[in-house]
Amino acid sequence: MLNLTQKLIGGMYLKPGNDNSINQIKIGAVISYLAIGVSLLSGLLYTPWMVKQIGLNDYGLYTLATSLISIFLIDFGISEAVSRFISKYNAEGDQKKVNDFLGLIYKLYILIDILILVLLIIVYFLFPVIYMELTPGEIEKFKIIYLITSTFSIVSLPFITLNGILTSYEKFKTLKLCDLINKLMVLTLMVIALLLGYKLYALVLVNVFAGLFIIGVKLLYINKRLPIKVNFKYWDKRLLKEVFGFSIWATVSTIANRFVFNITPSILGAVSGSSQIAIFGIASTLEGYAYIISGAVNGMFLPKVSKILAKRNDGVHVLPLMIKVGRIQYSIIGLIFVGFTIVGKEFIYLWMGKDFELAYYCALLMMLPRVFRVPQQIASITIIAMNKVKIQALVYVIVATLNIIFSSILSQYFGVLGAAISICLVYIIRLIIMNIIYYKVLHINIFSFIKDCYVKMAPPMLITLAIGIIINQFTIYSLPTFLIKGTFIVVLYIILLWKISLNHYEKSFFKRV
Repeated sequence: MLNLTQKLIGGMYLKPGNDNSINQIKIGAVISYLAIGVSLLSGLLYTPWMVKQIGLNDYGLYTLATSLISIFLIDFGISEAVSRFISKYNAEGDQKKVNDFLGLIYKLYILIDILILVLLIIVYFLFPVIYMELTPGEIEKFKIIYLITSTFSIVSLPFITLNGILTSYEKFKTLKLCDLINKLMVLTLMVIALLLGYKLYALVLVNVFAGLFIIGVKLLYINKRLPIKVNFKYWDKRLLKEVFGFSIWATVSTIANRFVFNITPSILGAVSGSSQIAIFGIASTLEGYAYIISGAVNGMFLPKVSKILAKRNDGVHVLPLMIKVGRIQYSIIGLIFVGFTIVGKEFIYLWMGKDFELAYYCALLMMLPRVFRVPQQIASITIIAMNKVKIQALVYVIVATLNIIFSSILSQYFGVLGAAISICLVYIIRLIIMNIIYYKVLHINIFSFIKDCYVKMAPPMLITLAIGIIINQFTIYSLPTFLIKGTFIVVLYIILLWKISLNHYEKSFFKRV
């Protein structure tokens, strides 16, 4: 699946008429959707069983370890730089520059690896101070998990470049197939390990083994099928400065954006405890599913966005497409949000049990800003296309800082619910600030967008929500009731959407889908 961000910054140089490239993209798109399907199904079917096998507290520790490591392990925007520069050199037919560039990048990654290793060691010795709500036994378990995951992460970090290499050579099928194999391998090995009686440490080691295996597969493929011979002796300060200039603000955005969700388990570990982290893990998983499903339609419109921005570099010309795409995305995220509001509590009870009821309210709070954010995807792309990433990065930093402050305070009094309230608040603040930027800097008439998208598409959501709430007063928790009620809500929403809100184009779109 083509990612417009990569296209706009030069990540891919697709050649017109290149049938092999087009086929690679089509096959890659299909495999991407298969991988999303595997993630969704494995999460829904496997997660509750895994939690029962290893226990609520151990699942909280597992969530905490993965979130903490991911805070440190970002690629600093360099993988996008790899894709962009190698694609450029390939277009010029200069393989020597590709080899020299990769030699420079690998040395840069090794330097970053050393810095991250120092940070990880410092954090390791601060565990008792940071996570005061964890018991001594939980701290010891967490240390072992942390050592395993951090060691793997340090080893694997330089190999992030492999994805950029495969992308720049248009090997989308191989790249997406590796992602799918990784997901299937992790799921299969985890099930086997749990059936054999292994617990928390086995789950961590399974992820490490699968990750190393996929790195090996990618290395073997690149070595055998691509004309790459890395020149580790190469050094060029000018090129290094250019790479940093390309990636620095993307890095700031990535770090700040990750902090909102990934720092929360650590805050909960400091003030609430492992059971609250486990509940947050389930809630954030559900929020992630909602975002993945509602955002899947983006790829169908990306080529049109690219053409508009290439011809007329002003956000004012993006509005018609923003409204067109936004209305469709709003209708999809609207169904997800309304459906979850009505049957979400029942779903979590049937899926995970009564211990996770609080996850419903947390997930609902975290999904709410997405209802308004997801339809504005085109404006987010325009930010990148018009090279206003610095502004976006500064906003993300402000939001991340506010989340740390709000979450630290609210979590002390309300636990995981306080963390969810914090995320909801800061995302709403981000939404408001970004809309001001869209209006003032990009010249997008955001008021027209709000009217044509949010206001005109809202009636089906509100009517379905009202009817669903009334139905909930007369039903009890059971699987047949959940299925019947869920089906009714979906059918009712679609009928109302079709009769009240959708225009001719949108009806044609959904018929084609």
